[in-house]
Amino acid sequence: MNDEIVREQRGGEESSSSVLPKTAAASMTLASAASALESQAHSHSHTTSPAASSASPCSNPPTIGAATSPSPSPLASGGQKKPPMQQEQQQQQQQQQQQPLPQLNATDMRELREIKQLLWGDNVREDVFKRWSQGFEFSKVEPSALVQKQGGPCAVIAPVQAYLLKIIIMDMPGVKLSEIPNDKCQNLLIQALCNILKNCRAPRYRIVHLLRRRGNATEDGSTKERSPAAEAESASACAAAGPVGSMEEAAGGVELAAEATPGSVNEWLQEQLSNLDPHRELSPDEFHERLHTLHFEDIGAVARYYVENYGQLAHTYGVLLFMYSVFLTKGSELVAADISDTSEPLIHSTYGYGGQSLINLMLTGRAVAHVWDNEQDVGGLKLRGICEQSDIGFITLMEQMRYCTVGSFFKNPRYPVWVMGSDTHLTVLFSNEKRLVSPETPSETGRRIFKSYDPEGNNFISTTMLREVLAALNLVSEPAYVALMQKRLDPENLGIILLNAFMDEFFPLERRSTPDTFELMHYNGIPGSNESNKVRYYCGSAILLEGDLKSICTSNPMVTCLQTKWPNIEINWHDAHMPSLN
Repeated sequence: MNDEIVREQRGGEESSSSVLPKTAAASMTLASAASALESQAHSHSHTTSPAASSASPCSNPPTIGAATSPSPSPLASGGQKKPPMQQEQQQQQQQQQQQPLPQLNATDMRELREIKQLLWGDNVREDVFKRWSQGFEFSKVEPSALVQKQGGPCAVIAPVQAYLLKIIIMDMPGVKLSEIPNDKCQNLLIQALCNILKNCRAPRYRIVHLLRRRGNATEDGSTKERSPAAEAESASACAAAGPVGSMEEAAGGVELAAEATPGSVNEWLQEQLSNLDPHRELSPDEFHERLHTLHFEDIGAVARYYVENYGQLAHTYGVLLFMYSVFLTKGSELVAADISDTSEPLIHSTYGYGGQSLINLMLTGRAVAHVWDNEQDVGGLKLRGICEQSDIGFITLMEQMRYCTVGSFFKNPRYPVWVMGSDTHLTVLFSNEKRLVSPETPSETGRRIFKSYDPEGNNFISTTMLREVLAALNLVSEPAYVALMQKRLDPENLGIILLNAFMDEFFPLERRSTPDTFELMHYNGIPGSNESNKVRYYCGSAILLEGDLKSICTSNPMVTCLQTKWPNIEINWHDAHMPSLN
């Protein structure tokens, strides 16, 4: 069966010769990604039974994909040792056989149905499904920038791009983004996908694999699929025999009992002919019918699978397959528990964009529906948000519009990379300035806590809230001391305490850790949102002004969104091009 997957990779997936590594060096680079990831996890062995393809469908339709006997031992019959070339071939076959076989057991089948329901609802609209039907494809002018062909899949593509950039920033300091080799970018993509899967913190990884040709399920749940080469050879044989000969040969292979009518033979032939075309678009039903799964115990094995089956990522359904893999690895029940309200599908049935739960799952490994810190009590309901600092940040224009409140865990991630949200699209902001995410100083903590009691951004709080603010900062909060501070911070008895007065009193002369000037870069995967319709990164020089007042510029959504993170920021984009959030 593993031979079949390899053949499918080489010949059947969207002209996969154009997407697979084309040199030995490329293959070695991709393999190094698997080794690096594998070294981070515990090693586990994987053994499965070998399988091979069977005879031509024209000669014997009922036995499509029947398994042959296992490969012989290194010593041939008679005790003679095989030549070195044969030993090497056999070792390669044994390594392929160690990969798990695509399977579909009852649990995976049930969970895939539940995931389909969570994502799409009762019906999958074909136009929305087509917008999501794309592979992971890199820009021709920006080697590490992913291209999003239509609106919708940014809920997956933007988080993957963010993790890919995080790896570049942390592991490749000083590299010129425009000079990263193509094979290295494939390596980075696989590492990014594995990072997202690791966030699910699951006991095992369940990867969803698409069989472009229908396979027969065996008793153990594994599926045998004929290779493209075997299918093409069979088709050639049928064509050589001519229409009549093909039908007669096919009919001769079917026991024409009462239920095996000429009509059933015609249906079978049509199915085989349709299966021979690897470029044919699948309907939503056909796509879901051909999903199978592979189970891995460690992330290194997942990386090796993606290295050896890169076509599964690059072909038409690569984004969907990875999204389903994340959901299945997390587990449909845990995803549903995180969402809490499953009445609405995670992919909008009309516009096709992904909901916040889908975005959060890709960024943090939890499909919670909100972006604030921890839980909030809203009308007696405990609504869950982000429970810890995320690797990748999230800021959104919707916060300035008062539709949501983004918490500190998302605004201050571990790495200087943020997914940016508008009302219709997701893009990515990043920087090489690591001080943007350095640990908070006491002054910055005080400012953040104060602002958490000022949700409307007025830069003041009610005097009655002072005790709560001081308690949250582990400062003295005895009633007598609080009363003294209220009089000192509000001498005119206006009932409010200004942010500047609070900071001057409790955190005088302490400098912030964030630099005053730094470079920011922006990514938008939609070609039409880029200059000359070519996806690339745009760089700008940012400066943080003195004071806490900010100017709202509704005509500049980019600056408005940036100000939800840095209220007093100004930025000048190089090359006089203003990046778009849409």
